[in-house]
Amino acid sequence: MLKIAFIAHDRKKDEMVNFITAYEHVFTDHQLFSTGTTGLRIMEQTKLQIHRFMSGPLGGDQQIGAMVAQNDMDLIIFLRDPLMAQPHEPDISALLRLCDVQGIPLATNVATAEILVKALDRGDFAWRELVHKYKPGIDQQGDVK
Repeated sequence: MLKIAFIAHDRKKDEMVNFITAYEHVFTDHQLFSTGTTGLRIMEQTKLQIHRFMSGPLGGDQQIGAMVAQNDMDLIIFLRDPLMAQPHEPDISALLRLCDVQGIPLATNVATAEILVKALDRGDFAWRELVHKYKPGIDQQGDVK
C-alpha cells in the first residue's frame, strides 16, 4: 500500500476529479491524501476515502510537504495551473523542491499523471516499499529500533 497525494489548483479541480474517476480502481488499495477542497470533490464523485488536509493556500501544501520531507509520501499528482499566479507560490515551490530532494514521483499535468498511474497499476512502485522497509530507525520487520 502506497501513500498518494492529490492536489489541484482551482481551474484544474474538474480535470483532477475526472482523472481520478477514470483510474479509481487503481487507487482503491492505497492510502490517499489531498488538500481540502480537492479531496472533498474527489470523494463526492468516487467511493475513495481520502485523508484531507487544509486547503492549499491555508497550509495544505505544507502539510503534504511535511510528509514528503520525512520520506513518508510515495507519489503526488499535483495538477497545477501554469497560467494563473498563486498567492502561496513559495509553498508550491517548496513542495516541488522536497519531492526532488526525496526522489518522490510527482506529476504536474494529466499526461505525466497517466504515465505514473499506469506504472502504479503494473506494480512498478515496489521500490518505494523498500524505501519504507529500510528507513533509518525502522528494523526489517517495520518496528522502531
